[in-house]
Amino acid sequence: MVLDGIITLLIFKNKRENKMPRIQTICPRCKQPIVADVQILFDMNTDPTAKQKLLSHGTNTARCQACGYEGMVSTPVVYHDPEKELLLTYFPGELGLPINEQEKQIGPLINQVVNDLPNEKRKGYLFQPSTMFTYQTLIDKVLEADGITKEMIDAQQKRIALIQRLLSITNPEDRKTVINQEAALVDGETFTLLSTLIQTSAMQGDEEGAKILSQLQSELLHETEFGRKLLADSEETQKALKVLEEANKDGLTREKLLDVLSSVKSDSSLTTLVSLTRSGLDYQFFQILSERIEKEEGDSKQSLVELRAKLLDLTRKVDAELKKRLEKATLLLDKIIAEGDAEQAIEKHAAEIDEYFTQAVQVEFEKAHENNDLARIDKIQKVVSVLEKLSAPPPEVELIQKLLEAPDEAERKQLFDENAEKIDDQFLQTITAIIAEGESRKQSPELIEALQSIYKMALRKSMEKNLRS
Repeated sequence: MVLDGIITLLIFKNKRENKMPRIQTICPRCKQPIVADVQILFDMNTDPTAKQKLLSHGTNTARCQACGYEGMVSTPVVYHDPEKELLLTYFPGELGLPINEQEKQIGPLINQVVNDLPNEKRKGYLFQPSTMFTYQTLIDKVLEADGITKEMIDAQQKRIALIQRLLSITNPEDRKTVINQEAALVDGETFTLLSTLIQTSAMQGDEEGAKILSQLQSELLHETEFGRKLLADSEETQKALKVLEEANKDGLTREKLLDVLSSVKSDSSLTTLVSLTRSGLDYQFFQILSERIEKEEGDSKQSLVELRAKLLDLTRKVDAELKKRLEKATLLLDKIIAEGDAEQAIEKHAAEIDEYFTQAVQVEFEKAHENNDLARIDKIQKVVSVLEKLSAPPPEVELIQKLLEAPDEAERKQLFDENAEKIDDQFLQTITAIIAEGESRKQSPELIEALQSIYKMALRKSMEKNLRS
C-alpha cells in the first residue's frame, strides 16, 4: 500500500498522550487569575519526547482570556538525559524562594529521576545536578550537549529574523533588494527552516500562512545563488529518479544502474541515488565498473575513476549510518523486551520507533531462530503482535487509500458520495497530517499532489455537508 510507511510513523507519533498538571496563577499584565498547563520534570529516560517538548516551548505557557497576554509560566524545571549524563535544574528567581525551599521542591523530582533508573545506570552525575540561573542558559546547555553551539543558535536566529523581515515586505522589488543584501544568510538551514514552518502551518490548518511561506521559499530558490543551485540539484535528482524508474520497469540491471549513476553531475543527486540503490552497489557492480574503466581512455576513463571513488565513499557512509541506526533500534528493542509489558513499552517509546526499528525486529527474530532461542522468539513475537495491532490503519486511512487507487476523478467523486458520513474534521486532520509527513519524508511529488487533490475534494464535500445541516 502506498501509505503504509507514512501511516505507520504517524500512528506511532500520535499514539501516546501525555497529560500535564494544571495550575492557577496570575496574569502578569492584568492580574486576573488564569489556568495553565505546567510540566516541571523533563526526563528523557521515561519520556523520549521530553527534549522536544522543552525546546519547542510548547509547555509551560499560559494565555489570558481577559487581556490576551501569552507568555511563559514561572515554574521550576528539572531536565534529565541519561545518554548525555545530563541533570539540570532551574528555579525562577522571580518566585523569591530561599535555597532551602527550592531544594524542597526540586529534591523529590531528582529522587524520582534516580528511582526510575535501574541500579546499573545510576552514575555520579545524578548526585551533582547542574544549577542553571536562567531559562535560556538551560536551553543553551541542552543544545550544547547535542553539539549545537551558541554561534549556531545565533545564526539560526538571524535566519528567523530574515524570514520575518521578508514576510513583512509587501513590495516585490523591495523584497528582492533585501534578499540580495542578505544572500549570505540564505543556505541549506534557511530552506530547512522554511520547510518546517510550511509543514507546521499546514498541520495547524493555516493554509494561507503555508501558501505565503511557500511563495517566499520559491522566491529564495530563484533569487539567490544557493537557491538556484539547490533548485538545479533537485531538478537533476528528479530527472535521474525518472530515468531510474523507467529502467526499473524493464528490470534494473547493474549495467543500467551504472549508466544512470554515470549521468549524474551533482554530488547531492548522486548521494540521493546511492541511498536508494545501495543494495545494487555490490561486489559485482564494482567489478562491472572496473571493467568499463579498463576499456575507456582519457577524460572518460578519469570520470569513471572519480565516480568509483565517490561511490565507494558514499556506500561506506550509507553502511555506517545504517549500522548505527540498526544498533540504536536493537537497543530500543531490548529495552522494550526488558520492560515486560510490550504494549505499554511500545506506547512509551512510540516517538523512537521508525523503519529501522522494524528492520531490527526482523534481524533479531531471524537470529533468535538460528540460535533456537525460544524465549527470545516468544518475546519478539509479542512485540510484533503489538506493532501490527497499533499499526492497523483507522477507517479514514483506508478510505484515503481507496481514493488514491481510484483510476480517475469520476471514481473519486463516487467514493466521496458513497462515504459522505466519513468526511468529517477527523478525516481532514488525518489527510493533512499524511501530507505533512509525506513531504517531510520527501515522498514522490505525484503522491503529494494526489493527496492534496483529495484534500481539496474532501474540504469541499465537508463544507457542502455543513451548509446542508
